Amino acid sequence: MCLAIPLTVQKIDQNKALVQANGLSQEIRIDFVPGVKVGDEVLVHAGFAIEIIDAGEAQKTRSIYQEIFDEIQ
Repeated sequence: MCLAIPLTVQKIDQNKALVQANGLSQEIRIDFVPGVKVGDEVLVHAGFAIEIIDAGEAQKTRSIYQEIFDEIQ
């Protein structure tokens, strides 16, 4: 099973982007998602953006991950 995390694009530099969620930032590759722009929500797997998603879906996914995290704490 693969797990992709929704993150928000903060900055783009050629084929790399700085993304963040919940105060954490990381640099990813955006080669597979042409047309991505600052402010987009992207699903990230293994350091690559794999899809641009709706902001509402991104938030729902983050909430589900938070519920899981809270349960295992």
